[in-house]
Amino acid sequence: MRLSVQTDPFDLGAESNAFAAAQTVAGAVVTFTGLVRDNGGTLAAMEIEHYPGMTERAIRAIMDQAVARWSLEDALVIHRHGRLVAQEPIMMVATAARHRADAFAAAEFLMDYLKSRAPFWKKEIGADGAEWVAAKDADEVALTRW
Repeated sequence: MRLSVQTDPFDLGAESNAFAAAQTVAGAVVTFTGLVRDNGGTLAAMEIEHYPGMTERAIRAIMDQAVARWSLEDALVIHRHGRLVAQEPIMMVATAARHRADAFAAAEFLMDYLKSRAPFWKKEIGADGAEWVAAKDADEVALTRW
């Protein structure tokens, strides 16, 4: 398992290829990449803050749960922080399992957790100023299926 909380951009292709190449018994690899969204067309940047140490511990714990629950062979989470602009990759999840259903379910579980519970704070900066991003009810509802 690999976890990286970083400011630097990542190469989706290189990360996906390296993750897949490292698998020796998995029959399925699932990857997902989230991009910074600009819903209204006015986003200048998004600033993401976190507490080093606490963030990694929280994400590692949920990765451990996913590995155990779906018998994953491997998992990868990359999440960026700092200043990002629209359409930049913000995070990546990759899972490897013997069967696709487990790989997909574990990836969705990790994505739902990262969206709702990972200790990141996001501020959107636009022409009209800056605003902290509030939690969404739909994200909380998504967690109820797990």
